[in-house]
Formats: sequence, structure tokens, C-alpha cells
Amino acid sequence: MTTPRPTPAQTTADRGAGGKNGLALLVIASCQLMVVLDITIVNIALPHIQSDLEFSTTSLSWVVNAYTLTFGGLLLLGGRAGDILGRRRVFIFGVLLFVLASLLGGLAQNAGQLLAARALQGVGGAIASPTALALIATTFTEGPARNRAFGVFAAVSAGGGAIGLLAGGMLVEWLDWRWVLFVNVPIGLLIAFATPRVIKESERHPGNFDVTGALTSTLGMVCLVYGFIRAAQDGWSDGLTLASFGAAVVLLALFFLVERRSRQPITPLHMFADRNRAGTYGIMLALAAAMFGMFFFLTLFVQNVMDFSPLEAGLAFLPVSAVIAVGAGMASQLLPKYGPKPFMVTGSILAAAGLSWLTLTEVHSTYLGSILGPMLVFSLGMGMNFVSLTLMAVSDVPAHESGAASGLLNVTQQVGGSLGLSILVTVFGTASRHEADDQIPRFLSQANPAERARFEQTSQLPPPWADEVLTSGVSAAFIVAAVLAVLAAIVALIAIQVRPSDLERLQGGFTPGP
Repeated sequence: MTTPRPTPAQTTADRGAGGKNGLALLVIASCQLMVVLDITIVNIALPHIQSDLEFSTTSLSWVVNAYTLTFGGLLLLGGRAGDILGRRRVFIFGVLLFVLASLLGGLAQNAGQLLAARALQGVGGAIASPTALALIATTFTEGPARNRAFGVFAAVSAGGGAIGLLAGGMLVEWLDWRWVLFVNVPIGLLIAFATPRVIKESERHPGNFDVTGALTSTLGMVCLVYGFIRAAQDGWSDGLTLASFGAAVVLLALFFLVERRSRQPITPLHMFADRNRAGTYGIMLALAAAMFGMFFFLTLFVQNVMDFSPLEAGLAFLPVSAVIAVGAGMASQLLPKYGPKPFMVTGSILAAAGLSWLTLTEVHSTYLGSILGPMLVFSLGMGMNFVSLTLMAVSDVPAHESGAASGLLNVTQQVGGSLGLSILVTVFGTASRHEADDQIPRFLSQANPAERARFEQTSQLPPPWADEVLTSGVSAAFIVAAVLAVLAAIVALIAIQVRPSDLERLQGGFTPGP
């Protein structure tokens, strides 16, 4: 038998559809790249933002947390909105909201304006990102074309951090820190303009939004994070610190009650009933906390203490992305033979080893001698974990719930990073205060009258002494980050149980859902 050859008209139609789908993938991937790189591109600019808008080191973490908390807290709600209202419509709205927030952030004249803009950016990202992933399923037919599209989406998600580091360094060094936000405006407007021309609207599905669940969880996490950061500045007995923790307990308890009673909860709590999946979320929570802390404190250290320029700082972190890719590739190849548990345990131990190595950082540390090695060890462990955690999160999940399972893993990463960074900032603040108490008398005993007068006016130590204070706080933060990674290894060792059926499915070519 022979297969009929396609007619010229069919061939032309297929080429047209393929070309249009290619443009659709370009639009979708560009949006995901814009959302993903926004964390790292801003990280490089943190020292300049701190000096320009007069942030303290502890309050500076809100520039990261304001984005990740709203992004992670509203991510599942954003995906639900696309299903109910139409994915293309919601996608465009999310992109435009992200553009507006980026413009406002770039124009910010004080800390409050920037933090409000960053929170709004997180809302836009939470609407656009899950809808972008869902649009692939509605734009590409099942089979090789859809698999390739998901592969491009995953590659952009993984590589966005590296691109953000390099782009952030160039923009801050050659222009101004505000351009790490302004750069989103033309890109986002082009995406919004092109979307209705290359992407069809999806079918709407009836459902409920569960706004109460989304708001109580997000506000509860904001109060919890604020409590830790407030404690770093004003102590654990401060009234506002205690009130923040109290509000967090009430809001998060209300969130669990709402989710248990809701017919269509924003967070499907039954996902945590499976031992492996609950362990996976716990591991991601701890490792994300350690990872966010590493990037935050090393960014400050290499620029403030080692005097790296923003571009040099961006280049300094590029090996992290490369080694994460190596670790992920290694795990992907060996998973069918050994299963995910060995890579979760080994990866977490490597992450803990790298962070423990970083605790030895001191004022006179060098990049090649003290920073690069531990970063590479940490990155190799994280690469092993990312693939393993994604696989385990969707293992034994019905097809119609694979999106919720993988989405919840993403939420866990963002929320864990925010919570962990606030805890590490608290440790940093406490250690820095104690070091400052030791350094100030020494400084005053050696300072000349002009230096003493300047200190009395600003209450700030000059660079050699300030570097000691910052380094002491950073080293202490890395101790806790290493403990979190050890905790992840213990959870992987005790909680994760890979069944023979799981290995059979892996050897048969099982691939996790998007």
C-alpha cells in the first residue's frame, strides 16, 4: 500500500500552519523568558537599588520577596482564570499588567513605590506564566510538535536565569538600574500586539475562582515573611513582629479551612496525601530557600565587598546555570535505571556541601579561591534535584491533575524561596548587629576626628569595617542555608519511596507532564 501524496493546497496549508505555530511559540516563549529572568535581572541591580532608594540590607530582600510572594501565591489562580475566561484573553491581560508594573517600577522614586510595583509585577507574572504554558496545549496538536514546543518552553524557563544575570549586568553597568525594569516594556508590548494575530482563543470551561483561598494564602505568607524581616531589624519582642506572626497564623489557618470546604480549591490539598509528593514539596521548599538566599547574599558580597562591577557579577554567576544544566542532563539519563530518590539525596547533600563551603567566606576571599568552587558544587546538586523533583511531583497523578501537581511544585519553589530568604535575612541581621557591636568600639578607638564626626552623622561604618560586618552576616546566613539543604536530604532519605512500578514506568519512557 502507498500513502497518497498531499496536494499542493494541503502542503501550503500545513506550511502556513507551521509558520504561524512557530510565531505562536516565539510569543509564548518570549513571555515566559520575560517573567523568569525578572528575578535574576533584578538581583544584579540590588546594590544599586539599595544605595539609590536608601534600603537597609534587611529591607532590600523585599525587592525580591514582593515579586515572588505575589507570583507564587497567585500562580494557581492565574491558571484557573485562563481556563474560565479564555487563555488568550487572560494571557494578554497578564502581559500588559506586567508591562505597566515594570514601567512604574522603573520610575519609582522611593522604596515604597518600587515594592508596590514589584508586587504588581508578580500578579502579572502569575496571570501570564501558567496561561502561557496552557496555550501550548491548545495551540499545538498532540505529538512531536507539542513535545518540541514543551521542550522549548522548558529550555527558556531553565535558561532565563542565566540570561537575566548577564542582561542585568550589562543594563546596570552601561545604562542604569532602572533599565532592568524598563526593558520589559517594549518586549511586553510586542508580545501583547502579536498574541491575537498568531494565537487562537481557547474554549472556556465553567468553574469557580476561589479568590478567598488565593488571598488568604498570599496575605498569610506576606505576614509571615514580614514578621521574620521585622524581627531582623527590631527584635523578636517587637509588637509589630508578634502581630505579624499572629496574623500569619490566623490567615493560613483560614486558608486551610477554606481549601478543605471548597468544591474547586485553588490548592488541591489531597495532593499532599501522597507520601512521595508531600516529601517532594518539602524538599523543594527547603532547597528553594537555600538557593534564593545564596543568590541574594552572594550578589551583595561580590559587588559590595569584592568590588565586582554589575557586569562582572553577572558573568561570575553564569557557571551556575551551566552546571545546573549538566546536573539535570546527568539525572535525566540515569533516572530510568536508578529512580529519582538517589538523585534527590545526593543532590541535596551536594547543595549542603556547597553552602557549608561558603560559610568560610571572609573579607579577603577571592572569586576563584572561595566562591566559584562552592557555587559549582551547589549547582550540580540543584540540577540533579530539579529533574527528580519535577518527575516525582507528577508521578501517579491522573492526567487531568498533572498541571495542578506541577503548578503546585512551582508555587512551593516561589513561596519557599521567599520564606527562606526572610529567615536567612533575619539570621544575617542578627549576626551583623553583633559584629557591628564589636567593630564600632574598635573603629572609634582608631578613627580621626573627621571619621568620628561622619559616623555620628550617618551611624554607618566606613568600607573596611562595614565589609567585616556584612561578611559576618553573610557567613551566618550560609550556615542556616546549609542546614536547610541537609533537611532536604533527610526528607529525601526518609520520605521518598520509589516503588518497582515507578522504575518500570521510567524505563518504559515515562515523561512528566508540563
